[in-house]
Formats: sequence, C-alpha cells, structure tokens
Amino acid sequence: MEPMSRADANRRRILEVALAELLRDPDASMDQIARAAGVVRRTVYGHFPSREALIGALIDGAVEAVAAAHASGRARSDDPAESLAHSMVAVWEIADGYRLLVALAQRSVAMEGIRQRLAPVREECVNVLRLGLGQGAFTSPLPPAALAYVHEQQLFGLMEAVNDGLLAPEAAGRAAASTALMSAGVPVSRVREIIAALPEGRCRSAT
Repeated sequence: MEPMSRADANRRRILEVALAELLRDPDASMDQIARAAGVVRRTVYGHFPSREALIGALIDGAVEAVAAAHASGRARSDDPAESLAHSMVAVWEIADGYRLLVALAQRSVAMEGIRQRLAPVREECVNVLRLGLGQGAFTSPLPPAALAYVHEQQLFGLMEAVNDGLLAPEAAGRAAASTALMSAGVPVSRVREIIAALPEGRCRSAT
C-alpha cells in the first residue's frame, strides 16, 4: 500500500474537519473550516473551488458509506423482507451521522444531484423489491422502481423528523425498517417478527 501524499492527507483532513464544523455550524465559512483544519484558506480552495464543491464531496463520501452499509445489510438474509429490514437499519446507522449534512445539502446542492448520487443504491433496492414482489413477500400497487423512491423519501422524512426533535435517533433505524416493510405490504405480524429478530444495537423497536 502506497503512503498517502501530503496533498491527499490534507484533503482528507479538510473533509473530516469540514463535516464536524458544518454539523456544528451549518453556516460555517471556508475560512472557519481552514482555521479548524490548521491550514491556510488557499489550501482549502486548492482542493475545493467553492463551498458547494466541498459539501458535494462530503455528500459523495456519505453516499459511498450508505452504499456499503446497504450492501452489508442486504447480504444478511436471502429473505427479501428480512434483507430490506437489515439494509434499512444498516443505512440508518450511517445516515444518522449525516442527517444534518443532508438538510444542509438540500439548501446548497440541487436535490436532483443527491438523487443521482443515490442511483446505484436505489437500483439495488429495486432488485430486492422486485424479488420480494415476485415471491409474494411484498404486496404493492406500485412497481418496484416507484416503491424504491417511496422508501428513499421515507428515509429523508425520518431524518427531518429526528432533526426537528419528533423522533429519537436511536429509534429511527427500526422505525425506518418497519415503515419500509409496511409500505411494501408486509403484514404487521410479520413486520414485528422481523424487527424483533434484528440484532440489538443503537436502534430500538418502533413497532
């Protein structure tokens, strides 16, 4: 493994500090971020030509982490309903750390750009939903692609609910799984069974 160059190290440091600063203060300037990262303003602009470009890079990192979490959760079961539940909980564990950033990104990055970044994750969701609908595990009047959009927006809605203090963060992962399963037509009794079997962690049952 090749050693990280100074430029790469600076870029990573700037991203780590920028995430922390923006979560603390959504209006943090590039100057504030540079000072917190211990670099001059010119160094920050050398990597990110604008504040929007910096936020875009942070969103890219968040999407990569979400995609990895989704794949990991999905692989925990061959049962479509269980796979969906595991993936939603796994995604929330990552998304919870970025939810304030997503709210910020909606102010500074076109929502269409966020949707485009999430396209690979959405396609995997479509595959799980198509399988479940074909097997009868899910029942919905919506085609798989449309239902995947519903689940994506449910997750964004839960982020906003947590941000507004309407839902505890530790309850949101299982709430996301429960909501996704029920919106896919899974009977409540089966939803409760699946949620109860999820590994214990930060998320608490919301059914």
